[in-house]
Amino acid sequence: MEPTAKRVRSDSALEGAVRIDGVSTTASGSNLLARSCDEAKCEADTHAPESAWVPIEADAAEDKGCRHTMEDAWVLLPDASLDHPGRLRSAHFAIFDGHGGREAADFARTHLHSNVVSAGLPRELLNVKAAKRAITNGFKVTDEALLRESLADGWQDGATAVCVWILGNTVFIANVGDARAVLARVANTDDKGEQKGNCAIEIPAQGETLKGVTITREHKAIFPLERARIEKAGGYVGENGRLLGRLEVSRAFGDRQFKKVGVSAVPDVNSFEITEKERFIILGCDGLWGVFGPSDAVEFVNNQLKEGASVGIACRRLIREAIRERKCKDNCTAVLIVFKHV
Repeated sequence: MEPTAKRVRSDSALEGAVRIDGVSTTASGSNLLARSCDEAKCEADTHAPESAWVPIEADAAEDKGCRHTMEDAWVLLPDASLDHPGRLRSAHFAIFDGHGGREAADFARTHLHSNVVSAGLPRELLNVKAAKRAITNGFKVTDEALLRESLADGWQDGATAVCVWILGNTVFIANVGDARAVLARVANTDDKGEQKGNCAIEIPAQGETLKGVTITREHKAIFPLERARIEKAGGYVGENGRLLGRLEVSRAFGDRQFKKVGVSAVPDVNSFEITEKERFIILGCDGLWGVFGPSDAVEFVNNQLKEGASVGIACRRLIREAIRERKCKDNCTAVLIVFKHV
């Protein structure tokens, strides 16, 4: 089955609106995040004096694989200013990979970004420390609200997350759990020999080397630092490498029954500046990375783009390759963010 497509595009005619199923709906606050579709396309707005900002284009695709239900949710917000417009270009992209249900993934998708903005995400002048603090606090507020709702409504599922915020030309990456982000970056000339064995691919047409760099750190109970934190909280990691013998990830939204024994929603937050060396980012759930390595994914996407495929088609083909050819059985979702260097 082809990953089906419902397109969302942001352009001058739809500024401040999101188009879903052919209906244009003006949205603000968390309502803008309240729905996703199977595939969406968006292009970030870049105005002067922000002409120095590298234009970005992003798309998403998904397939439920062999699962009966789709528990992944994702966000594409090319204009993420919500009700707090400012001088900084602000964009937001994310994947939330649910487990045990979809409630936590949908809740995080709906509320996380608005909570990050409310926590003080810079809008006028870039402040890296303030941005990281706002993202971390936004995760905390979102998880606390999610836990209250899950208790009231009687559900206990959780969701991992990998999120990107782009402020001006600075990219912030935050994650909890095993969803990952991979950056395609041009390798330095003197790195080529070393990088060929470490997530690097040749691009003969351009005479340069792209390397796939994993820019997130997975959080699993079996990892030493995570295990130590779990044990300090009173939990344990079973012989199967899972928290209490049940949960593989050690950080996630929700998972109410595991929160007192070490599951945390505190993200790792990193940042980098977009230069001419950064080409694109692939966000993916664990289903995608179970069948694609970083270098494989970068090579596959780059080949699609070199052949003239749009960002949306390249993303859809990545998911199709994962499901059809590489036999991913799990839910499989990807967000592709391309830096459109002139």
